[in-house]
Amino acid sequence: MRKVSALIALAVIVCGTGFAWVNENPSMPDEPKSIKAVMKEAMKNGLAKKVAEGKASDEEKMKVLNLLIDLVENEAPKGDATEWKMMAGTAMMNAAKVVVGREGAGEAFGKSIDCKACHDKFK
Repeated sequence: MRKVSALIALAVIVCGTGFAWVNENPSMPDEPKSIKAVMKEAMKNGLAKKVAEGKASDEEKMKVLNLLIDLVENEAPKGDATEWKMMAGTAMMNAAKVVVGREGAGEAFGKSIDCKACHDKFK
């Protein structure tokens, strides 16, 4: 009986510590931001354009990349789901290329964030 009690106590301590670590660890992924939130933070305020023009700080570049990862993790509001993933994924990949400093990445990123092209198909 003592062994069972000790095992239960140990399990509670380990699980409790694990849950506390998950809750305190900021690198653990949350639910992706909504499409509306991504559009507001990345597109409407001009942050993505700033990244495309090469005027963004490293922190701003990472923020846009993270927002576009969230965009890809969302489902298409309408239209073809595969095409949605391809368009959003292309923008995300081009943002990643900007972050790592690939030549010509800013221009490619700028072309991949064409609002009208995406809105015509998915909004």
